[in-house]
Amino acid sequence: MTAEQLGSLEDTLFSMTFVLYFVATLIYVSNYILVNKESKAGKYGTLITFLGLIVHTLSIIIRIINADRLTMHNQFEFATWFAWGIVLSYLYVERYYDFKYRGIGAFVVPIGFLMILYASTLPRDISPPMPALQSGWLSVHVATAILGYGAFAVACGISIMYLLKERKFDKRSIFNKSFFPSLEVLDLINYRAVAFGFIGLTLCIITGAIWAEQAWARYWGWDPKETWSLITWVVYSVFLHARIMKGWRGRKAAWFAIIGFLCVLFTYVGVNMLLPSIHSYV
Repeated sequence: MTAEQLGSLEDTLFSMTFVLYFVATLIYVSNYILVNKESKAGKYGTLITFLGLIVHTLSIIIRIINADRLTMHNQFEFATWFAWGIVLSYLYVERYYDFKYRGIGAFVVPIGFLMILYASTLPRDISPPMPALQSGWLSVHVATAILGYGAFAVACGISIMYLLKERKFDKRSIFNKSFFPSLEVLDLINYRAVAFGFIGLTLCIITGAIWAEQAWARYWGWDPKETWSLITWVVYSVFLHARIMKGWRGRKAAWFAIIGFLCVLFTYVGVNMLLPSIHSYV
């Protein structure tokens, strides 16, 4: 296939991904929040989300073939990988709990959809990466960020769910239905997701420093994106320290997970839009 044909195929697969994630979001939200019951629609939501992930993966693979490199070098490429990481992390959680808590999808899948929506607004041109990006460490750096950010997105959705469930904790609350986890389970998932994401973020910062030394002959330069990555790392460090050493649970942990993910979003989107940075392309 020619580059033009591969590009057209990638666009088609990306559009299909967008539609599938949108439909999955509608199913999860309408079935578990509006209709408020467990039905075949929940299974369809999982199936469509999984199908969307497969199509999404094919779209990424086609772009890699067309670019003849691992495509993690610009805003669009990272945004689509970010959405992929969120959906993959969510499906893992759903499968881990044997599909008992599909209601979680009403709070996490929309985050993945919003990220793919953001990606759809960005230029998709394939161009050779600048010299600073031509390093194997960059791929490792971005891959660890994707895994960490995906886990943090799950923690954020879980935390929003926790706060709503806690606020409406009575017999008539929709959050007492079996397809929504208990407060204890939500708190545990939140902790595990943050712990996994923290490992990914830590590796992201370390590999980024190694890459920076190769590209700019220094490990750390207090660039805005570097600084906000460190701020995000500190926020999640406080979360884990407070939980392990001070026994923080519940509402405090939920708020910290939400604040941490807002820092993640600012590090990725806000810095690129508002602050001059040598990382503006990623």
